[in-house]
Amino acid sequence: MGTVKDISDFRSDTVTKPTPKMRQAMASAVVGDDVLGDDPTVQALEAKAAEMLGLEAALFVPSGTMGNEIAVNVWTNPGDEIILESRSHIYLYEAGGPARISGVQVCPIETTDGAMPIEAVRASIRDSSDPHCPTTSLICVENTHNMHGGRVLPIDYLRSLRELSLKQQIPIHLDGARLFNAVHASGISAREYAALADSVMFCLSKGLGAPIGSMLVGSAEFIERARRVRKVLGGGMRQVGVIAAPGIIALEEMVDRLHIDNENAKRLAQGIAGLPGVVLNPNTVDTNIVLV
Repeated sequence: MGTVKDISDFRSDTVTKPTPKMRQAMASAVVGDDVLGDDPTVQALEAKAAEMLGLEAALFVPSGTMGNEIAVNVWTNPGDEIILESRSHIYLYEAGGPARISGVQVCPIETTDGAMPIEAVRASIRDSSDPHCPTTSLICVENTHNMHGGRVLPIDYLRSLRELSLKQQIPIHLDGARLFNAVHASGISAREYAALADSVMFCLSKGLGAPIGSMLVGSAEFIERARRVRKVLGGGMRQVGVIAAPGIIALEEMVDRLHIDNENAKRLAQGIAGLPGVVLNPNTVDTNIVLV
């Protein structure tokens, strides 16, 4: 009879485990009270994340969901509306966070690949001069897009969306939980992607292998406001360098190996595509997600 060790677990990249070097870094991490700004390991992680994305500052948060919800809260006011894709993580899998935490409503746009048509976004922006309407205060995009099978949003599309957002003076938040998978698949740098958004969240867990944590990145002013919202949501932690340390290892050593995950997903898709009952087009597998 087979054992659990004989089973390959393809449920999600969230089942990854920290490397031995990450565990060693956790044991030897220099720590301080991060809420008081005294944890040097957290500070080093935040500085590295900001540098990698070419933005001014970063904030270490316990989860990607918290990072996204902090961004929504910073960019909006109660009663506002945000535009997002109808199968996005923020819309489907954050327990109604935009409404519950920030008091905003959502305007979901249906797509076949995660890329909201520019004209559909334009048509969804409310007339701010009409007192009957909520104010459109944020556009959210997800890259790679989880529920569309890890699809990568085309860079030209993101540039067009950015042009619209700047013209309309509406910020863009990028849910980049698996941003570095997109980097390997597209050849577009993380800095190029980040330059087309006002705030970015990416996960240190998942394919990067850290046991916990995500990064929220943006301008210094944005991160200053985000830090206060993190405290409100219970994300202000004390000697948190213990879990920030593996995040540094993730950024230094694990980003460059994500192409292996992408390649393995493609091989898996090609291998099972011909099985009875399996409906799957391997050509739609851009990164590390295979949806059957």
